[in-house]
Amino acid sequence: MSKLKIGIIKEGKIPVDKRVPLTPKKCREALQEFPEMELVIEPSDIRCFTDQEYTELDIPLQSDLSDCDILMGVKEVPVDQLIPNKTYFFFSHTIKKQPYNAKLLRAILDKNITLIDYETLTTPQGQRVVAFGRYAGIVGAYNGILTYGRKWNLFDLKPAHQCYDMEDMQEEYFKVKLPPIKIAVTGGGRVAGGAMEVLNKMGIRKVSVFDYLYKQFNEAVYTQLHSSDYNTRPDVEVWDSPDFYANPHLYISTFRKFTKVTDLLMACAYWHPEAPKLFTEEETREADFRINTIADITCDVDGSIPTTKRATTIPEPCFDYVRETGEIKAAFTDKENITVMAVDNLPCELPRNASRDFGRHLIDNVFPHLYNGDQDGVLERGTIARAGALTKPYTYLQDYADSVTDQKQLI
Repeated sequence: MSKLKIGIIKEGKIPVDKRVPLTPKKCREALQEFPEMELVIEPSDIRCFTDQEYTELDIPLQSDLSDCDILMGVKEVPVDQLIPNKTYFFFSHTIKKQPYNAKLLRAILDKNITLIDYETLTTPQGQRVVAFGRYAGIVGAYNGILTYGRKWNLFDLKPAHQCYDMEDMQEEYFKVKLPPIKIAVTGGGRVAGGAMEVLNKMGIRKVSVFDYLYKQFNEAVYTQLHSSDYNTRPDVEVWDSPDFYANPHLYISTFRKFTKVTDLLMACAYWHPEAPKLFTEEETREADFRINTIADITCDVDGSIPTTKRATTIPEPCFDYVRETGEIKAAFTDKENITVMAVDNLPCELPRNASRDFGRHLIDNVFPHLYNGDQDGVLERGTIARAGALTKPYTYLQDYADSVTDQKQLI
C-alpha cells in the first residue's frame, strides 16, 4: 500500500488562528503509530508552534502541498487557497447554513473537493470524536473569574492569551480571593468539564444543587446544573432526557429559582434554538435577579442567555448589559449592569494546550479509520461533500450552496 501523505496547512483565515491540528510531538507520535503515513507541514509564521519546532523533530516543511492526499487545518480555508480535487479536514461552519460561508461550500463543490468536517465526525451513537470543547471551558471559566474580579476590584488576573500555556495561566490562580459567592455552571459535556477543572484547581468547592439553592456558605461555591435542573415539560411529571432533546419546544424554563441565588453564571450547555432561554430580559430587571456577571462560554448570540447581544473578541472580551434598557455599554461602567464575557473563539487563547488535546483526539479517534476501511463509518458520517456533490445527509445544504450566484468571486 502506498503511503498516505497528509499536509498540515497554514491557517489563512483572518483574524489569525494560532492553533494547529497536530503539534510537533503529536506528528512524531502519529508517524510511529501509523508507519504508512507521511506528514509535511506548510511553513507558517503565525501558528503557536514554530517551523523550527517541527524540523527539530524531523517533520519536513513543504510550501507546495499539491502532492498531498489529505490536507488538514483548523478554521475555514479561504476560497482562493483551496486546491481542487483534494480531501480537506477543517471546521467549515457550514452545516447550520452560516451565511458568511455559503461561498466556501459553493467553491468546495465546484473544485471537486472532499470535505470532512471535524464537527460532524461522530461515533455510531452520535458522540463527537474531536473537539476543542474542553479548552473552551477552561479558558471560559478563567475569563469568568477574571471578569468577576475586575468588576468588583478584587484581583487582576493576566488574560489567558497573554500566558505562554495553561501551566503559566495556572500560576495566576493563587491571586483569586473570592467572597462567599455562588457560581452556577450549566451543562454536562466537555465544555462544562473544562470549566469545573478550573474552579476545582482554584479551590472553589462544588456543592449539590439542593444545598446551592437553600444553604448559605462562608466561602465561594459552585454547582453543576443539568437540563433537568432548569427545564420542565408542564404536561409530564417525570424528566425524560431523550424527550427533551426530541421536543425542546414543549419545555419551559425553571431557571428563575437559580437567578435569585447566583452571582456568577457560566453557561456551558449546548442549546437548541427551540429550547427555552434560561431567563428573559424582563426578569433581569426584577429586584431579586442576583446574577451580575455572566461567562457565556457557549456564546450563542441571542440564544440561551438573552443578554448575549453580540460575540466579543479576545482583546475586548466583555461588555455591560444595562438591565433597565437592554443597551450594551463598555464593560465595568456601572456595578448595577450585568457584565457579559462572550468570546466565541476561547480555545485560541491557549493554542499550544488546545492543539495538543486536539492532536490526541485525531490520533486516537480519526486516523485509525483512514487505515481500517472506515469500518465504523466515522469518516463517512463526517463527509459533507464528495466528487462535486453533497453527500446524502447534507443535501439540505444544496439551496444554501446554490444561493451564491456571483461565480466570479470564486475564481
